[in-house]
Amino acid sequence: MLLRSSLSLLAVSPPLWSSLIQIGCARCIKLIRKDLMAPLAGELRTMKISNDLFKSIITPEMKILEELFRRNNFELRIAGGAVRDLLMNTIPHDLDFATTATPDEMKRIFTDEDIRMINTNGEKHGTITARINDKENFEVTTLRIDVITDGRHAEVQFTTDWQTDANRRDLTVNAMFLSLDGVVYDYFKGIEHIKQRKVLFVGDAALRIQEDYLRILRYFRFYGRLALNENSHDPDTLEAIRLNTNGLEGVSGERLSVEFRKILEGPLYCPLICLMYELSVTPYLGLPKTPDLAEFRKVCQQSENLQPAVMTRLAGLLHSKDDVLAVHGRLRLSNAERNLLLFLVRYRPEAPKGSTDDDLRFCQTLQFTCDIKGGSMTEVWYWTEELLKYHGNKDLLQKFREWKLPRFPVTGHKLIELGIQKGPKVGWVMTRMRQIWFDSSFLLNEEQLLSKLGEILQEVPPKRK
Repeated sequence: MLLRSSLSLLAVSPPLWSSLIQIGCARCIKLIRKDLMAPLAGELRTMKISNDLFKSIITPEMKILEELFRRNNFELRIAGGAVRDLLMNTIPHDLDFATTATPDEMKRIFTDEDIRMINTNGEKHGTITARINDKENFEVTTLRIDVITDGRHAEVQFTTDWQTDANRRDLTVNAMFLSLDGVVYDYFKGIEHIKQRKVLFVGDAALRIQEDYLRILRYFRFYGRLALNENSHDPDTLEAIRLNTNGLEGVSGERLSVEFRKILEGPLYCPLICLMYELSVTPYLGLPKTPDLAEFRKVCQQSENLQPAVMTRLAGLLHSKDDVLAVHGRLRLSNAERNLLLFLVRYRPEAPKGSTDDDLRFCQTLQFTCDIKGGSMTEVWYWTEELLKYHGNKDLLQKFREWKLPRFPVTGHKLIELGIQKGPKVGWVMTRMRQIWFDSSFLLNEEQLLSKLGEILQEVPPKRK
């Protein structure tokens, strides 16, 4: 109660907040935003953009939205990542908007104009989503302060000050705003850092991280997108990360997974993952404590130009089935991703390094002998391609792609018509027939395969009968 009632004193009594923190009232929460006591030092810089890329994102519906806010004496600007992308000459995937209007004021505006509002889940954090002309959805969020955080979530207080909102954002390159007439508002040298390809937290790196520990992974993700080389990290930033990695333990696997995938998709993923090991980030992602980093680097190099799947890149860090299951559990990977990892770990020691006919035969054999549960013919084909990418075997990959798997001439329905009991028995007989067909180099036809049915039935194990 003392903590909440103190919020009203924030503007006039910074010493009270200092005292609260010092005497231990902050024990009931993970973190009080200490920077609320004084705005972060930031000098507003502006620049005008009017290139074709910027013009291409401005739609008639967006202009309607802006006019609604302007007419009601509220400001509206594009916020965060979209501004960064435009300054990097990249088309933004998503447009997020920020405004000086509160959620209640936005609801009044949209109601008065008979504009439909959808997805009200974000309202407590200040976000209202409006659908204009039944064509475009716009997610608009009130400027805010993250008053209380626990390393994962925040309680917010609304504000009308743009710099105060910028204070709470993670990285300088993500803390800019853009008006719809093309003016960029930059409080923390984000424009300069984009030009220099620098990735820095807004203000105190440790404090930004402690507000949401997922920002550790976001740092590596954006470094992979922006930096031109692997060795231009700010030393103080890396030290702040190293000292706060244990906070990742409380972050959900789903949130970790989204960011970690994006790191693996980036051009600098290999040195970044190795650095994450040096800083003790990786144990909190379910990754092995002692990976073979030499093997991982080799996989990075070998597969570089073959566009491997994210899981194929990850497989270089995993020793065993247990390693696969550990990372699957922590990062909440899909079953399909888990199965690909199991396949790669299982068959990579046997995979051929050449591209002879015998090597192709190995790939063909896998289509019928793979013992990873849940693998359809289509999935095993895809897994085999990824196995060849893992080893950088470009020539064999090309040969395998050119080879067309013939259509198996016998169907399960045909076996049932011949009196084979539907269920596990049919599946076992089909598998055995496929093996015989494969051993014949796919030459046996339906009649020839069915002529072997009697012999096959003699081989059916008791539990399949």
